[in-house]
Parts: sequence; C-alpha cells; structure tokens
Amino acid sequence: MENNNIAEEPMVPYSQPLDFQQVWRMFQETDRILTEKFQDTDRKFQETEKLFKETDKKIRKLDQLFTSQWGKLVESLVKGDLIKLLKQKGIGVERTTRRAEGNYQGQNFEFDIIAINGAEMVIVEVKTTLRPDDVDDFHKKLWKAKTYMPEYHNKIIYGAMAFITADGSSDRMAEKQGFFVIRATGSSSSIVNEPGFQPKAF
Repeated sequence: MENNNIAEEPMVPYSQPLDFQQVWRMFQETDRILTEKFQDTDRKFQETEKLFKETDKKIRKLDQLFTSQWGKLVESLVKGDLIKLLKQKGIGVERTTRRAEGNYQGQNFEFDIIAINGAEMVIVEVKTTLRPDDVDDFHKKLWKAKTYMPEYHNKIIYGAMAFITADGSSDRMAEKQGFFVIRATGSSSSIVNEPGFQPKAF
C-alpha cells in the first residue's frame, strides 16, 4: 500500500567536482577583485593624503600671514614710543628706521627697527612671542651688525627686544644678554628692565 504522506525530495542536478582550470579561474577572478579594491582604496588614500597636504599648506600660509601682520602691528606700536622710551633711559636717539635688510657675502640679514643719534644706535628685534632661541639668535646677529652695515662701524650699538608675550623666562634672558626689554601692551609699549639695568654695548 502506497504511503502518500512521504515527502518527495526535489530533484537536484548532480554537480561535478571543480577541476583545476575552474579553480584557477575562480582564484584569478578573486585576485582581480581584491586588486581592484586595493587599488581603489590606495587611490582614495593618496587623494586624502594630497588633500591633507594642501590643507596643511594653506594653514601654514594663513599662519605666516597672521604672524606677519601681527609683527608689523607690534613694530608700529614699538616704533611710535621708541624715541621717548630710549630718551628716558639716557639714549638720546633722534630718528628711527624700519626694515634694514641686505646681503653680506651671501648671508641675508634683517633688522626690524633701528634708532639712531650721533654716536649711538639701538637695534630692535620685534617678536609677537619672544622665545629663548630668539634671544640667542639676536645676540649672534648683533655681533655681526657692524660687519653687515659698515656705515655704522663707528657707532656704539645697543640691542633691544620687543614683544607682546614672552615664553618662559626669555624676557629675563634678554636682559641678562644686556638688551633693553620692551613689552607692547594695549596701545603703547614700555621698557621693563629691572631698576639699575645697564645695556651692553656691541
């Protein structure tokens, strides 16, 4: 007697085992897909890296522009008060010049502000933020001032460092090097050396 309740399994075509050529083609296709994905990922990474570099370059340009504009602002602020401030310290300067620059035997040099009278002159380095390296660099540069600018060879040269903020104790470092220390605040500037300070002649 037939049992009508037994479910019949669907007929599925019997699949033959894959031969070497089929496996090889599958491997090649998988490799191709992975290679394309890797190349696409690498391309996107390179594009992203390029974008980061371009963005970083733009940020540096903006930072340089910002720093440059701040520097010019501080220069103007210091220059306006400089003659009065130096006269209060016994340096009777009569005129100031900005941006003395040139090239001496392949070496470029630049001095931000120069204040001059008959026998003396004060060279001012201006920084928005004064750092210890700035003090060292300016000290080395001052020793070469008469070489760079031989027209001033017969003058007594003093140094001054002007800034808005000082990193660490760089302002005290500047004073120890014999420089006038000028802090720009608000709409004016002032010499903030300790009482009894004597500037160093170069």
